[in-house]
Amino acid sequence: MTLLTLPPADRHSLWEDVLGLLVGTCLMALAVMFLKASGLITGQIAGLSLITSYVSGWTFGAVFFVLNLPFYLLAIRQIGWRFTLKTFVAVGLMSAQTELLPGLLRLEPVHPAVSAVLAGVLSGLGLIVLFRHGATLGGVGIVALWLQDTRGIPAGTVQLGFDLAVFTLALAIFDWQVVAVSLLGAVILNLMVTINHRRDRYVARS
Repeated sequence: MTLLTLPPADRHSLWEDVLGLLVGTCLMALAVMFLKASGLITGQIAGLSLITSYVSGWTFGAVFFVLNLPFYLLAIRQIGWRFTLKTFVAVGLMSAQTELLPGLLRLEPVHPAVSAVLAGVLSGLGLIVLFRHGATLGGVGIVALWLQDTRGIPAGTVQLGFDLAVFTLALAIFDWQVVAVSLLGAVILNLMVTINHRRDRYVARS
Protein backbone atom coordinates (compact mmCIF):
# COMPACT_ATOMS: atom_id res chain seq x y z
CA MET A 1 0.00 0.00 0.00
CA THR A 2 1.41 3.42 -1.01
CA LEU A 3 0.94 6.81 0.57
CA LEU A 4 -1.53 7.68 -2.18
CA THR A 5 -3.84 4.86 -1.14
CA LEU A 6 -3.71 5.31 2.62
CA PRO A 7 -7.11 5.16 4.37
CA PRO A 8 -8.60 8.18 6.17
CA ALA A 9 -6.75 9.10 9.36
CA ASP A 10 -9.56 7.79 11.56
CA ARG A 11 -9.60 4.31 10.00
CA HIS A 12 -7.04 1.49 10.14
CA SER A 13 -5.86 -0.10 6.91
CA LEU A 14 -6.06 -3.84 6.29
CA TRP A 15 -2.35 -4.31 6.94
CA GLU A 16 -2.53 -2.28 10.14
CA ASP A 17 -5.34 -4.58 11.31
CA VAL A 18 -3.32 -7.68 10.42
CA LEU A 19 -0.32 -6.38 12.35
CA GLY A 20 -2.56 -5.35 15.26
CA LEU A 21 -4.10 -8.83 15.53
CA LEU A 22 -0.68 -10.50 15.41
CA VAL A 23 0.85 -8.19 18.03
CA GLY A 24 -2.19 -8.27 20.33
CA THR A 25 -2.49 -12.05 20.34
CA CYS A 26 1.27 -12.51 20.78
CA LEU A 27 1.20 -10.31 23.89
CA MET A 28 -1.73 -12.30 25.25
CA ALA A 29 0.02 -15.63 24.56
CA LEU A 30 3.10 -14.40 26.42
CA ALA A 31 0.88 -13.40 29.35
CA VAL A 32 -0.53 -16.93 29.47
CA MET A 33 3.00 -18.33 29.54
CA PHE A 34 3.85 -16.23 32.61
CA LEU A 35 0.66 -17.37 34.34
CA LYS A 36 1.32 -21.03 33.62
CA ALA A 37 4.97 -20.72 34.69
CA SER A 38 3.78 -19.81 38.20
CA GLY A 39 0.58 -21.86 38.28
CA LEU A 40 -1.59 -18.73 38.33
CA ILE A 41 -4.95 -17.97 36.76
CA THR A 42 -6.65 -14.94 35.30
CA GLY A 43 -10.19 -13.75 34.64
CA GLN A 44 -12.58 -13.81 31.69
CA ILE A 45 -12.80 -16.80 29.34
CA ALA A 46 -9.01 -17.13 29.45
CA GLY A 47 -9.31 -17.67 33.20
CA LEU A 48 -12.00 -20.31 32.82
CA SER A 49 -9.84 -21.97 30.18
CA LEU A 50 -6.79 -22.03 32.45
CA ILE A 51 -8.82 -23.47 35.34
CA THR A 52 -10.27 -26.13 33.04
CA SER A 53 -6.85 -27.01 31.62
CA TYR A 54 -5.33 -27.34 35.11
CA VAL A 55 -8.15 -29.60 36.31
CA SER A 56 -8.73 -31.68 33.16
CA GLY A 57 -5.28 -31.85 31.63
CA TRP A 58 -6.60 -30.53 28.29
CA THR A 59 -4.50 -27.90 26.55
CA PHE A 60 -5.32 -24.25 27.16
CA GLY A 61 -5.51 -23.47 23.44
CA ALA A 62 -8.15 -26.10 22.72
CA VAL A 63 -10.31 -25.21 25.74
CA PHE A 64 -10.04 -21.48 25.02
CA PHE A 65 -11.14 -21.95 21.41
CA VAL A 66 -14.16 -24.11 22.30
CA LEU A 67 -15.42 -21.93 25.18
CA ASN A 68 -15.50 -18.90 22.90
CA LEU A 69 -17.73 -20.47 20.25
CA PRO A 70 -21.15 -19.57 21.84
CA PHE A 71 -20.23 -15.88 22.07
CA TYR A 72 -19.87 -15.48 18.31
CA LEU A 73 -23.65 -15.53 17.90
CA LEU A 74 -23.96 -12.46 20.14
CA ALA A 75 -21.16 -10.77 18.22
CA ILE A 76 -22.84 -11.41 14.86
CA ARG A 77 -26.25 -10.16 16.02
CA GLN A 78 -25.18 -7.14 18.05
CA ILE A 79 -21.88 -5.95 16.57
CA GLY A 80 -21.59 -7.34 13.04
CA TRP A 81 -19.77 -9.80 10.84
CA ARG A 82 -16.60 -7.71 10.46
CA PHE A 83 -15.97 -7.61 14.19
CA THR A 84 -16.93 -11.28 14.58
CA LEU A 85 -14.58 -12.43 11.82
CA LYS A 86 -11.62 -10.52 13.26
CA THR A 87 -12.41 -11.82 16.74
CA PHE A 88 -12.58 -15.39 15.42
CA VAL A 89 -9.18 -14.91 13.76
CA ALA A 90 -7.75 -13.42 16.97
CA VAL A 91 -8.99 -16.35 19.07
CA GLY A 92 -7.53 -18.79 16.55
CA LEU A 93 -4.19 -16.97 16.52
CA MET A 94 -3.93 -16.89 20.29
CA SER A 95 -4.93 -20.56 20.59
CA ALA A 96 -2.21 -21.49 18.08
CA GLN A 97 0.43 -19.28 19.70
CA THR A 98 -0.18 -20.69 23.18
CA GLU A 99 0.44 -24.14 21.70
CA LEU A 100 3.55 -23.15 19.69
CA LEU A 101 5.37 -20.63 21.90
CA PRO A 102 6.32 -23.09 24.72
CA GLY A 103 8.35 -25.02 22.15
CA LEU A 104 10.20 -21.87 21.12
CA LEU A 105 10.47 -19.99 24.40
CA ARG A 106 10.98 -21.47 27.85
CA LEU A 107 10.41 -19.52 31.06
CA GLU A 108 12.28 -20.47 34.19
CA PRO A 109 10.25 -20.51 37.44
CA VAL A 110 9.16 -16.93 38.12
CA HIS A 111 8.08 -15.42 41.42
CA PRO A 112 4.24 -15.52 41.42
CA ALA A 113 3.87 -11.80 42.14
CA VAL A 114 6.22 -10.92 39.27
CA SER A 115 4.33 -13.27 36.94
CA ALA A 116 1.00 -11.72 37.96
CA VAL A 117 2.21 -8.17 37.31
CA LEU A 118 3.86 -8.99 33.98
CA ALA A 119 0.87 -11.05 32.84
CA GLY A 120 -1.46 -8.20 33.77
CA VAL A 121 0.60 -5.64 31.86
CA LEU A 122 1.06 -7.86 28.80
CA SER A 123 -2.58 -8.91 28.60
CA GLY A 124 -3.74 -5.34 29.20
CA LEU A 125 -1.61 -4.12 26.32
CA GLY A 126 -2.72 -7.04 24.16
CA LEU A 127 -6.42 -6.39 24.72
CA ILE A 128 -6.07 -2.65 24.09
CA VAL A 129 -4.34 -3.36 20.76
CA LEU A 130 -7.07 -5.83 19.77
CA PHE A 131 -9.90 -3.52 20.86
CA ARG A 132 -8.46 -0.66 18.84
CA HIS A 133 -8.35 -2.83 15.76
CA GLY A 134 -11.98 -3.87 16.05
CA ALA A 135 -11.44 -7.29 17.64
CA THR A 136 -11.31 -8.99 20.99
CA LEU A 137 -10.61 -12.48 22.30
CA GLY A 138 -14.26 -13.47 22.36
CA GLY A 139 -16.24 -14.29 25.45
CA VAL A 140 -16.57 -11.46 27.94
CA GLY A 141 -14.65 -9.08 25.68
CA ILE A 142 -17.53 -9.21 23.19
CA VAL A 143 -20.08 -8.40 25.89
CA ALA A 144 -17.83 -5.69 27.37
CA LEU A 145 -17.32 -3.87 24.06
CA TRP A 146 -21.02 -4.10 23.20
CA LEU A 147 -22.05 -2.65 26.56
CA GLN A 148 -19.45 0.12 26.29
CA ASP A 149 -20.64 1.13 22.83
CA THR A 150 -24.37 0.86 23.55
CA ARG A 151 -24.70 1.64 27.27
CA GLY A 152 -21.57 3.63 28.01
CA ILE A 153 -20.37 1.13 30.63
CA PRO A 154 -16.54 0.98 30.60
CA ALA A 155 -15.29 -2.29 29.13
CA GLY A 156 -12.79 -2.71 31.96
CA THR A 157 -15.56 -2.46 34.54
CA VAL A 158 -17.61 -5.21 32.85
CA GLN A 159 -14.57 -7.47 32.60
CA LEU A 160 -13.60 -6.92 36.22
CA GLY A 161 -17.11 -7.89 37.37
CA PHE A 162 -16.88 -11.17 35.47
CA ASP A 163 -13.36 -11.72 36.77
CA LEU A 164 -14.59 -11.56 40.36
CA ALA A 165 -16.98 -14.42 39.58
CA VAL A 166 -14.16 -16.47 38.03
CA PHE A 167 -11.90 -15.91 41.04
CA THR A 168 -14.70 -16.85 43.42
CA LEU A 169 -14.99 -20.16 41.55
CA ALA A 170 -11.21 -20.57 41.68
CA LEU A 171 -11.26 -20.40 45.49
CA ALA A 172 -13.01 -23.78 45.50
CA ILE A 173 -10.12 -25.31 43.54
CA PHE A 174 -6.92 -23.40 44.30
CA ASP A 175 -5.15 -22.20 47.42
CA TRP A 176 -6.35 -18.74 48.44
CA GLN A 177 -2.83 -17.32 48.10
CA VAL A 178 -2.69 -18.39 44.44
CA VAL A 179 -6.06 -16.75 43.84
CA ALA A 180 -5.03 -13.56 45.66
CA VAL A 181 -1.81 -13.16 43.64
CA SER A 182 -3.66 -13.96 40.41
CA LEU A 183 -6.26 -11.30 41.23
CA LEU A 184 -3.46 -8.71 41.26
CA GLY A 185 -2.77 -9.40 37.59
CA ALA A 186 -6.47 -9.23 36.70
CA VAL A 187 -6.84 -5.86 38.43
CA ILE A 188 -3.83 -4.47 36.54
CA LEU A 189 -5.26 -5.75 33.24
CA ASN A 190 -8.69 -4.19 33.77
CA LEU A 191 -7.31 -0.89 35.05
CA MET A 192 -5.22 -0.60 31.91
CA VAL A 193 -8.25 -1.24 29.71
CA THR A 194 -10.50 1.12 31.69
CA ILE A 195 -7.97 3.97 31.58
CA ASN A 196 -6.63 3.54 28.06
CA HIS A 197 -9.55 2.28 25.97
CA ARG A 198 -12.25 4.94 25.84
CA ARG A 199 -14.24 6.06 22.81
CA ASP A 200 -13.80 9.72 23.73
CA ARG A 201 -10.01 9.36 23.67
CA TYR A 202 -9.46 7.06 20.70
CA VAL A 203 -11.43 7.42 17.47
CA ALA A 204 -9.65 5.22 14.92
CA ARG A 205 -11.79 2.48 13.41
CA SER A 206 -11.16 -0.72 11.47
